[in-house]
Amino acid sequence: MLRRLHAEQPDSFAFTAANLAWAEAQITKYPEGRQASAIIPLLWRAQEQEGWLTRPAIEAVADMLGLAYIRALEVASFYFMFQLQPVGSVAHIQVCGTLSCMICGAEDLIAVCKEKIAKNPHDLSSDGRFSWEEVECLGSCANAPMAQIGKDYYEDLTAARLGEIIDELAAGKVPVPGPQNGRYAAEPLKGLTSLTQYESGKTQYNASADLAVTIGDTVKRIDGTEVPLLTPWLGKTAKSKPAAKAKPAAKPAAKPAAKPAAKAAAKPAAKADAPAAAVAEKKPATLAAPRKSGADDLKKIGGVGPKLEALLNELGFWHFDQIAKWTGAEIAWVDSRLKFKGRIEREDWVAQAAALAASKG
Repeated sequence: MLRRLHAEQPDSFAFTAANLAWAEAQITKYPEGRQASAIIPLLWRAQEQEGWLTRPAIEAVADMLGLAYIRALEVASFYFMFQLQPVGSVAHIQVCGTLSCMICGAEDLIAVCKEKIAKNPHDLSSDGRFSWEEVECLGSCANAPMAQIGKDYYEDLTAARLGEIIDELAAGKVPVPGPQNGRYAAEPLKGLTSLTQYESGKTQYNASADLAVTIGDTVKRIDGTEVPLLTPWLGKTAKSKPAAKAKPAAKPAAKPAAKPAAKAAAKPAAKADAPAAAVAEKKPATLAAPRKSGADDLKKIGGVGPKLEALLNELGFWHFDQIAKWTGAEIAWVDSRLKFKGRIEREDWVAQAAALAASKG
């Protein structure tokens, strides 16, 4: 299916302060030189903020990651999870139209969408609250026919049930996702014929549906005020920037050439996981050169590659026992001179270095 950018585009895009902090924290999950790997979560967050993925949003994310615009557009146009045109303010319904679903009644589901939403895919309903499209296989063939509504799967659908779901959504309700015919998951329609011992311990809903019910965000979008900023991989909360500092994406003609990925992503990533309270810095003891016994291989510390080893050597650190003695204030001093802050504590360099130093002795 041909996927193109919508003909009408806003002039600019900027993450909200909360979403920007979240996006910058995501970048820190990837090693130096691999920040482009954050492209999907950042595009998704941009879509969650705006409702659909605009050209300025795609280009703004590309700028954050130091990518050429075409690279970001390739990702956005490849995956059906990204909407390249405005969608319904309440829900966008994606009906699977591939073999299993088609055999089991996908055409009837599409007919419901045409009747209750709009005649053509991607057109908005008259009140602007719903839209729909037919998509390729969503991988739930055992529960055909099915549709993805918002973030969750609604499976084992009939035309009547899909009509009810649309009515419930229009009334402000959020139907429970998962199988709609009484099945728990993807077991045989007549019930389990094996592994029956697991029946006694099951929850009310299967794991996917239970998570959707618990989180409650099936069709809910993120507006920037309700973003959970806790970043478990950092062990702390990312610090938000004032909204005024969020720089909108410029138009293509005014944009400079894309920056290298490492430089483009390094600056925001460093700001994103800065601790809420500043830690006093103290310069550790350093050496002008390695000892006569020769420098230790600092790459043995998990998270330290050739570039970081060279940087540590440049700062005056050549041996495991030097790193093993760093205090909190000394870690803050070194941390402020690295491209990606927080990794010393996140990867526990001090404990690793102490163990390596002990093994040498």
